[in-house]
Amino acid sequence: MKFNTHLQISIVVVIFFVVLACTSRSANNSNQELLPVTVEEKPNIIILYADDMGYGDLNIENPNSKIPTPNLEKLSKEGMRFTDGHSSSGICTPSRYALLTGRYHWRDFHGIVNAMGESVFKDNQYTMAQMLNENGYQTACIGKWHLGWDWEAIRNKSWTQQDSLLLWGRYLRYYDALAYDWTKAIPDGPLDHGFDYYFGDGVINFPPYAFIENERVTETPTVAMRSPKGEPLEGSWEVRPGPALQDWDFFNVLPTLTKKAVAYIEKRKKAKAPFFLYMAFPSPHAPIIPNEEFRGKSEAGAYGDFVYQTDWSSGQILNALDAIGATENTIVIFTADNGPERYAYDRILKYDHHSSAPFRGLKRDVYEGGHHVPFVVRWPKKIKRGSVSDQLISQVDLLKTLSNIIGAELPKGLAHDSHDFTAVWLGENADNKIRKTTVQNTFKDKYALRAGDWLYINSKSGYHSTAPEWTWDHFGYKQSKDSLELFNLKTDISQKENLAQLMPEKIRDMQSQLEHVRQRESFIE
Repeated sequence: MKFNTHLQISIVVVIFFVVLACTSRSANNSNQELLPVTVEEKPNIIILYADDMGYGDLNIENPNSKIPTPNLEKLSKEGMRFTDGHSSSGICTPSRYALLTGRYHWRDFHGIVNAMGESVFKDNQYTMAQMLNENGYQTACIGKWHLGWDWEAIRNKSWTQQDSLLLWGRYLRYYDALAYDWTKAIPDGPLDHGFDYYFGDGVINFPPYAFIENERVTETPTVAMRSPKGEPLEGSWEVRPGPALQDWDFFNVLPTLTKKAVAYIEKRKKAKAPFFLYMAFPSPHAPIIPNEEFRGKSEAGAYGDFVYQTDWSSGQILNALDAIGATENTIVIFTADNGPERYAYDRILKYDHHSSAPFRGLKRDVYEGGHHVPFVVRWPKKIKRGSVSDQLISQVDLLKTLSNIIGAELPKGLAHDSHDFTAVWLGENADNKIRKTTVQNTFKDKYALRAGDWLYINSKSGYHSTAPEWTWDHFGYKQSKDSLELFNLKTDISQKENLAQLMPEKIRDMQSQLEHVRQRESFIE
């Protein structure tokens, strides 16, 4: 009997380890199906990054939108649409930095790179482009960079005279075009941060007003632009003074960038290596300048037409992908750096179009409208068509997610805030919340914390600039004298009623969570 008992126990143990081994092997096989083995199997990656576009501008997010966006609607229906996607900041530079580094910008800085400003990247700062480049990808950035260059490296130091122009109540100082040696390579730009190729104008409303290819201008600036001739079709030029081409045409920027992006994809047709294209649109950021063939295509004025043109440009890029037969194994991500500019208030009155709908606030604000943006991911080979996710996701999460998908290891010691959403993208984890919180910030000392349905703002107002008085009655915002703000987005998506005074315990809990995130790195590899 003892022998038989021992035999039974041995058999059970053997069966247990056989099952465990099979389970482990099955899990490993599942990962192997996900993680490509060879360079040829790795997906291409395209990020279409709109500039100052609101969540409510897309008709698939806002049925009351006055702007047709057929290409982005098609993209959404062919992939996964996130209804709770966020940029890191309510302004340009910080959001771009966070997207490319997988790191909350506010850990390192807050503001934008000003005209002819230096790079925001620290020495040896790891980027998504670098990760992809080191794992066999050809990497290209086309469009708006706005992360700085070392312009001082090409400036003639004997040229000390600066001119100035009074704008927005302050004097902006700048050097003439002749102060720079434009034959030299401009250091510390995209090519120094993981990209093989760059083409763009840096920032559409910042000098130099010239196209840059890789590290050099394609033509030599010879004059200093102080103010463009004529007027944009909506709002103001918002142009900073500085070096420019004599005949620089702002209306030519978006069409040129679109052609370059299409040409880049076409050249990849016979390439064995996968590619990463970071297409950073200059639109619909000011100056609002839709080309003639796009005017009148929306019912939201010139801005709506500019959004329509941005949608058209996205369609041209997606069509190019179809033409080379690469759609099936290409991840396409569409999102935006922040919410719409202040002109959005005028559009509400004039066209009944609310660019931030259904949220409160605009660009620069830490209310949802400042950073709650469109967020779409399409990968026909892996992502189910027509998927919709209410997961809280941030643009900083792209680094870890893409690293897992391509089988890349992040460097040991790398500090980042990026969560892995691979399982969500693949439909394997729809219910388990990957990200518990996200922290938004635009300017120093004012933060917004999202935790589940709750939004906490550590200030008496989430606005950067005061909203027009009429918005209070128009949207039904309730006045509050509290020094902090708390909203339940499940019942109050438009952030109308501040619950801070009614829920002191919840305030303390949210304050504690915010401090926890601010004081500790989320992940260290």
